[in-house]
Amino acid sequence: MKSGTVAVIGRANAGKSTLVNVLVGEKIAIVSPKPQTTRDRIMGVSNRENAQIVFIDTPGLYRQFNALTDAMMKTTEDTAKEVDMIAYVLDAHAGMTEEDISLVLKYQRMGLPMLVVLTKTDIMPAKEIPAAVKALSDAGVDADIYPVSARKGKNLKKLEEGICALLPEGEPLYPDDIVSDRSEKFMVAELMREKILLKYEKEIPHGVAVIVHTFEKKGGMYEIGLDIICEKKSHKAILIGKGCAALKEASSFARQSMEKFLGAKVYLTTYVKVVENWRDRQNLLKSFGY
Repeated sequence: MKSGTVAVIGRANAGKSTLVNVLVGEKIAIVSPKPQTTRDRIMGVSNRENAQIVFIDTPGLYRQFNALTDAMMKTTEDTAKEVDMIAYVLDAHAGMTEEDISLVLKYQRMGLPMLVVLTKTDIMPAKEIPAAVKALSDAGVDADIYPVSARKGKNLKKLEEGICALLPEGEPLYPDDIVSDRSEKFMVAELMREKILLKYEKEIPHGVAVIVHTFEKKGGMYEIGLDIICEKKSHKAILIGKGCAALKEASSFARQSMEKFLGAKVYLTTYVKVVENWRDRQNLLKSFGY
Protein backbone atom coordinates (compact mmCIF):
# COMPACT_ATOMS: atom_id res chain seq x y z
CA MET A 1 0.00 0.00 0.00
CA LYS A 2 0.98 3.66 -0.24
CA SER A 3 1.80 5.48 2.98
CA GLY A 4 3.56 8.76 3.70
CA THR A 5 3.57 12.35 4.86
CA VAL A 6 2.48 15.38 2.83
CA ALA A 7 3.43 18.94 3.79
CA VAL A 8 0.62 21.30 2.76
CA ILE A 9 2.40 24.59 2.12
CA GLY A 10 1.37 27.94 0.70
CA ARG A 11 0.87 31.60 1.40
CA ALA A 12 -1.51 32.81 4.08
CA ASN A 13 -5.19 32.50 3.12
CA ALA A 14 -4.51 30.11 0.25
CA GLY A 15 -7.07 27.64 1.62
CA LYS A 16 -4.70 25.05 3.07
CA SER A 17 -6.60 24.31 6.27
CA THR A 18 -9.97 24.08 4.53
CA LEU A 19 -8.46 21.65 2.02
CA VAL A 20 -6.90 19.48 4.73
CA ASN A 21 -10.11 19.41 6.77
CA VAL A 22 -12.09 18.22 3.74
CA LEU A 23 -9.52 15.61 2.69
CA VAL A 24 -9.24 14.22 6.23
CA GLY A 25 -13.02 14.29 6.67
CA GLU A 26 -12.90 16.02 10.06
CA LYS A 27 -12.06 19.47 11.37
CA ILE A 28 -8.47 19.29 12.55
CA ALA A 29 -7.52 22.91 11.83
CA ILE A 30 -9.34 26.19 12.42
CA VAL A 31 -10.29 28.35 9.45
CA SER A 32 -10.72 32.09 8.96
CA PRO A 33 -10.15 34.61 6.16
CA LYS A 34 -7.31 36.29 8.11
CA PRO A 35 -3.56 35.63 7.83
CA GLN A 36 -1.83 33.66 10.60
CA THR A 37 -4.89 31.55 11.34
CA THR A 38 -2.68 28.43 11.46
CA ARG A 39 0.24 29.07 13.80
CA ASP A 40 1.68 25.59 14.14
CA ARG A 41 1.90 22.34 12.20
CA ILE A 42 -1.16 20.14 12.55
CA MET A 43 -1.32 16.55 11.39
CA GLY A 44 -4.41 14.98 9.86
CA VAL A 45 -4.62 11.33 8.81
CA SER A 46 -6.68 10.21 5.82
CA ASN A 47 -7.17 6.46 5.45
CA ARG A 48 -8.11 5.29 1.98
CA GLU A 49 -8.27 1.90 0.32
CA ASN A 50 -4.64 0.79 -0.07
CA ALA A 51 -3.31 4.15 1.17
CA GLN A 52 -2.74 6.21 4.29
CA ILE A 53 -2.06 9.90 3.65
CA VAL A 54 -0.68 11.90 6.57
CA PHE A 55 -1.33 15.57 5.80
CA ILE A 56 0.63 18.20 7.72
CA ASP A 57 -1.03 21.62 7.62
CA THR A 58 1.58 24.36 8.07
CA PRO A 59 1.50 28.08 8.92
CA GLY A 60 0.90 30.23 5.85
CA LEU A 61 3.93 31.92 4.33
CA TYR A 62 3.57 35.49 5.54
CA ARG A 63 5.78 38.54 5.93
CA GLN A 64 5.60 40.14 9.34
CA PHE A 65 8.52 40.89 11.55
CA ASN A 66 8.13 39.52 15.05
CA ALA A 67 9.35 36.46 16.92
CA LEU A 68 6.02 34.65 16.57
CA THR A 69 6.05 34.91 12.77
CA ASP A 70 9.71 33.86 12.71
CA ALA A 71 8.79 30.74 14.68
CA MET A 72 5.87 30.03 12.35
CA MET A 73 8.02 30.31 9.22
CA LYS A 74 10.67 28.06 10.79
CA THR A 75 7.97 25.49 11.46
CA THR A 76 6.97 25.50 7.79
CA GLU A 77 10.58 25.27 6.58
CA ASP A 78 11.42 22.44 9.00
CA THR A 79 8.28 20.51 8.04
CA ALA A 80 9.18 20.69 4.35
CA LYS A 81 12.47 18.94 5.12
CA GLU A 82 10.87 16.08 7.03
CA VAL A 83 8.10 14.83 4.73
CA ASP A 84 7.77 12.47 1.78
CA MET A 85 6.22 15.04 -0.54
CA ILE A 86 4.90 18.60 -0.80
CA ALA A 87 1.47 19.81 -1.87
CA TYR A 88 1.94 23.49 -2.66
CA VAL A 89 -1.37 25.39 -2.44
CA LEU A 90 -2.12 28.52 -4.48
CA ASP A 91 -5.23 30.69 -4.25
CA ALA A 92 -6.29 30.65 -7.90
CA HIS A 93 -9.09 33.15 -7.30
CA ALA A 94 -6.71 35.78 -5.90
CA GLY A 95 -4.52 35.63 -8.99
CA MET A 96 -0.92 34.59 -9.28
CA THR A 97 1.99 36.91 -8.57
CA GLU A 98 5.70 36.62 -9.31
CA GLU A 99 6.24 35.96 -5.62
CA ASP A 100 3.81 33.02 -5.77
CA ILE A 101 5.72 31.47 -8.65
CA SER A 102 9.04 32.15 -6.92
CA LEU A 103 7.85 30.30 -3.81
CA VAL A 104 6.65 27.31 -5.83
CA LEU A 105 10.05 27.11 -7.54
CA LYS A 106 11.81 27.42 -4.19
CA TYR A 107 10.09 24.30 -2.85
CA GLN A 108 10.50 22.50 -6.17
CA ARG A 109 14.28 22.95 -5.83
CA MET A 110 14.21 20.95 -2.59
CA GLY A 111 13.98 17.86 -4.78
CA LEU A 112 11.00 16.24 -3.08
CA PRO A 113 8.04 14.89 -5.03
CA MET A 114 5.64 17.82 -5.36
CA LEU A 115 2.33 18.78 -6.88
CA VAL A 116 0.52 22.11 -7.04
CA VAL A 117 -3.06 22.67 -5.91
CA LEU A 118 -5.05 25.62 -7.26
CA THR A 119 -7.80 26.31 -4.73
CA LYS A 120 -11.06 28.31 -4.71
CA THR A 121 -11.79 27.57 -8.36
CA ASP A 122 -15.52 27.64 -7.58
CA ILE A 123 -15.40 31.44 -7.21
CA MET A 124 -13.39 32.23 -10.34
CA PRO A 125 -14.26 32.04 -14.04
CA ALA A 126 -13.40 28.60 -15.40
CA LYS A 127 -11.77 30.17 -18.44
CA GLU A 128 -9.03 31.67 -16.19
CA ILE A 129 -7.82 28.29 -14.90
CA PRO A 130 -5.87 27.24 -18.06
CA ALA A 131 -4.02 30.60 -17.99
CA ALA A 132 -2.94 30.00 -14.40
CA VAL A 133 -1.72 26.51 -15.24
CA LYS A 134 0.18 27.84 -18.27
CA ALA A 135 1.82 30.60 -16.22
CA LEU A 136 3.22 28.02 -13.81
CA SER A 137 4.42 25.77 -16.60
CA ASP A 138 6.03 28.66 -18.51
CA ALA A 139 7.87 29.71 -15.32
CA GLY A 140 9.50 26.28 -15.06
CA VAL A 141 7.22 24.59 -12.55
CA ASP A 142 7.67 20.88 -13.23
CA ALA A 143 4.78 19.38 -11.28
CA ASP A 144 1.25 18.15 -11.86
CA ILE A 145 -1.28 20.91 -11.20
CA TYR A 146 -4.74 20.23 -9.76
CA PRO A 147 -7.45 22.92 -9.85
CA VAL A 148 -9.85 22.13 -6.98
CA SER A 149 -12.65 23.51 -4.88
CA ALA A 150 -12.55 22.16 -1.33
CA ARG A 151 -15.86 23.87 -0.54
CA LYS A 152 -17.62 22.23 -3.49
CA GLY A 153 -15.63 18.97 -3.42
CA LYS A 154 -14.51 19.55 -7.00
CA ASN A 155 -11.60 17.46 -8.35
CA LEU A 156 -10.58 16.22 -4.88
CA LYS A 157 -10.62 12.55 -5.91
CA LYS A 158 -8.13 13.24 -8.70
CA LEU A 159 -6.00 15.20 -6.25
CA GLU A 160 -5.94 12.28 -3.82
CA GLU A 161 -4.99 9.92 -6.65
CA GLY A 162 -2.18 12.26 -7.62
CA ILE A 163 -0.92 12.39 -4.05
CA CYS A 164 -1.02 8.61 -3.67
CA ALA A 165 0.95 8.20 -6.90
CA LEU A 166 3.82 10.24 -5.39
CA LEU A 167 3.86 8.55 -1.98
CA PRO A 168 6.22 5.67 -1.20
CA GLU A 169 5.13 2.10 -0.64
CA GLY A 170 4.92 1.21 3.03
CA GLU A 171 2.88 0.18 6.02
CA PRO A 172 0.51 2.67 7.70
CA LEU A 173 2.27 5.17 9.92
CA TYR A 174 -0.66 5.42 12.35
CA PRO A 175 -3.51 3.18 13.54
CA ASP A 176 -6.69 3.75 11.55
CA ASP A 177 -8.46 5.32 14.55
CA ILE A 178 -5.96 8.20 14.74
CA VAL A 179 -7.16 11.37 13.02
CA SER A 180 -4.77 14.02 14.36
CA ASP A 181 -1.73 14.43 16.60
CA ARG A 182 -3.33 17.32 18.46
CA SER A 183 -5.07 16.94 21.81
CA GLU A 184 -8.61 17.96 22.69
CA LYS A 185 -7.11 20.66 24.91
CA PHE A 186 -5.20 22.12 21.94
CA MET A 187 -8.29 22.10 19.74
CA VAL A 188 -10.40 23.81 22.41
CA ALA A 189 -7.91 26.71 22.50
CA GLU A 190 -7.85 26.84 18.70
CA LEU A 191 -11.65 26.94 18.49
CA MET A 192 -11.70 29.94 20.83
CA ARG A 193 -9.03 31.66 18.73
CA GLU A 194 -10.99 30.89 15.56
CA LYS A 195 -14.03 32.73 16.88
CA ILE A 196 -11.88 35.71 17.84
CA LEU A 197 -10.44 35.76 14.32
CA LEU A 198 -13.95 35.73 12.87
CA LYS A 199 -15.49 38.29 15.24
CA TYR A 200 -12.85 40.98 15.69
CA GLU A 201 -11.29 43.21 13.04
CA LYS A 202 -7.96 44.87 12.32
CA GLU A 203 -4.93 43.89 14.39
CA ILE A 204 -6.79 42.49 17.42
CA PRO A 205 -6.85 38.78 16.45
CA HIS A 206 -3.17 38.68 15.47
CA GLY A 207 -2.08 39.81 18.91
CA VAL A 208 -4.14 37.16 20.71
CA ALA A 209 -3.10 33.85 22.23
CA VAL A 210 -5.44 31.45 24.01
CA ILE A 211 -4.21 29.46 27.00
CA VAL A 212 -6.23 26.63 28.57
CA HIS A 213 -5.79 26.62 32.35
CA THR A 214 -8.72 24.32 33.20
CA PHE A 215 -9.83 21.28 31.23
CA GLU A 216 -11.79 18.77 33.30
CA LYS A 217 -14.53 16.31 32.48
CA LYS A 218 -17.05 15.94 35.27
CA GLY A 219 -19.80 13.47 34.53
CA GLY A 220 -21.12 14.29 31.09
CA MET A 221 -19.83 17.87 31.05
CA TYR A 222 -16.48 19.57 30.45
CA GLU A 223 -15.38 22.48 32.64
CA ILE A 224 -13.05 24.64 30.56
CA GLY A 225 -11.25 27.79 31.62
CA LEU A 226 -9.37 29.94 29.11
CA ASP A 227 -7.09 32.94 29.31
CA ILE A 228 -7.23 35.18 26.25
CA ILE A 229 -3.88 36.96 26.06
CA CYS A 230 -3.62 40.30 24.25
CA GLU A 231 -0.89 42.93 23.99
CA LYS A 232 -2.56 46.23 24.92
CA LYS A 233 -5.11 47.53 27.41
CA SER A 234 -7.01 49.08 24.52
CA HIS A 235 -7.21 45.63 22.89
CA LYS A 236 -8.52 44.15 26.13
CA ALA A 237 -11.33 46.72 26.18
CA ILE A 238 -12.28 45.85 22.59
CA LEU A 239 -12.19 42.09 23.29
CA ILE A 240 -14.46 42.50 26.31
CA GLY A 241 -16.78 45.09 24.78
CA LYS A 242 -19.36 47.27 26.46
CA GLY A 243 -20.92 45.43 29.36
CA CYS A 244 -18.81 42.37 28.42
CA ALA A 245 -21.11 41.85 25.42
CA ALA A 246 -18.39 41.15 22.83
CA LEU A 247 -16.61 38.57 24.98
CA LYS A 248 -19.89 36.87 25.87
CA GLU A 249 -20.83 36.61 22.20
CA ALA A 250 -17.44 35.23 21.13
CA SER A 251 -17.38 32.79 24.07
CA SER A 252 -20.89 31.54 23.30
CA PHE A 253 -19.93 31.04 19.68
CA ALA A 254 -16.80 29.12 20.74
CA ARG A 255 -18.66 27.04 23.32
CA GLN A 256 -21.06 25.75 20.68
CA SER A 257 -18.14 24.63 18.52
CA MET A 258 -16.44 23.02 21.51
CA GLU A 259 -19.59 21.07 22.37
CA LYS A 260 -19.84 19.82 18.80
CA PHE A 261 -16.16 18.84 18.79
CA LEU A 262 -16.19 17.16 22.23
CA GLY A 263 -19.65 15.63 21.92
CA ALA A 264 -20.65 16.90 25.36
CA LYS A 265 -21.90 19.98 27.18
CA VAL A 266 -19.28 22.61 28.02
CA TYR A 267 -19.18 25.07 30.92
CA LEU A 268 -16.80 27.74 29.62
CA THR A 269 -15.10 30.51 31.56
CA THR A 270 -12.97 33.10 29.75
CA TYR A 271 -10.64 35.80 31.07
CA VAL A 272 -8.80 38.49 29.10
CA LYS A 273 -5.28 39.37 30.22
CA VAL A 274 -2.75 41.90 28.92
CA VAL A 275 0.82 40.71 28.33
CA GLU A 276 2.67 43.43 26.44
CA ASN A 277 4.68 42.43 23.37
CA TRP A 278 4.25 38.72 24.01
CA ARG A 279 4.77 37.95 20.30
CA ASP A 280 8.38 39.17 20.58
CA ARG A 281 9.23 37.46 23.87
CA GLN A 282 10.81 34.07 23.25
CA ASN A 283 10.19 32.73 26.77
CA LEU A 284 6.49 33.52 26.49
CA LEU A 285 6.19 32.04 23.00
CA LYS A 286 7.56 28.77 24.36
CA SER A 287 5.29 28.78 27.39
CA PHE A 288 2.30 29.53 25.16
CA GLY A 289 3.14 26.50 23.03
CA TYR A 290 4.72 28.16 19.98
